[in-house]
Amino acid sequence: MVRVGILGSTGRMGAHLIKNVLEEEELELSTLHVYDELTTPVPESVLLTNSMVKFLDNCDVVIDFSAPVATQSLLETAIEDPKPLVIATTGFSAHQQNLLEEASKKMPILYATNMSAGIALLKKLVEQVSATLKDFDIEIVEQHHRHKVDAPSGTALTLAEFAAKGRDLDLDKVRISGRDGQIGARTKDEIAVMALRGGDIVGRHTVGFYNDGEYLELNHTATSRETFSKGAIRAAKWIVDQQPGLYAINDVLGI
Repeated sequence: MVRVGILGSTGRMGAHLIKNVLEEEELELSTLHVYDELTTPVPESVLLTNSMVKFLDNCDVVIDFSAPVATQSLLETAIEDPKPLVIATTGFSAHQQNLLEEASKKMPILYATNMSAGIALLKKLVEQVSATLKDFDIEIVEQHHRHKVDAPSGTALTLAEFAAKGRDLDLDKVRISGRDGQIGARTKDEIAVMALRGGDIVGRHTVGFYNDGEYLELNHTATSRETFSKGAIRAAKWIVDQQPGLYAINDVLGI
């Protein structure tokens, strides 16, 4: 029985993760890291703690849907007590991204800005289309609920990275995230990543390739947050048997 700890248990994804882990026969919900009030009922056997040391000591694998500052604390503590980690937090600073890569030298870490199988496949398609349709303009639009705090979404930025990779471009040099005023004509290599916020949209990403006379759009729409929680649980089952390193959802799926 694999003991699962959840970081971000009181957040929007927390209730789904708790429910879905409890449904798994080969997993045990052992620990929840709780910063504020937990409103989801859990068995009495589950340890509730705000101590990262106790949290890590009481689980075999961690699923993290939290915030960058919490993930940073997790990584700093896990370096001293290595555990397999599944991390879905987005919005990392350069320091936090470097910390993630350093920690992966001591433990297996699966990091994904989106835990769905559909997005894993979409990344590969975006890279392939970008490389093939080199004369097409690339525009990415992401839509999320009004409560999302980072923009553009981590998933949109990941898709932009794969689009840039398909053309051997440095995304930091070609990405734009807004247009306003007399900005002039669109440049050939720029990759636009635009964010829309409203209502309760779980997540929708569109990668468009536009040329004179035709265009191609690749879309992915998440209709339930359980898409992400179940994807993270699938990743947790997989990561516990891996060697130290930094992995992606594509590794889990073998694509």
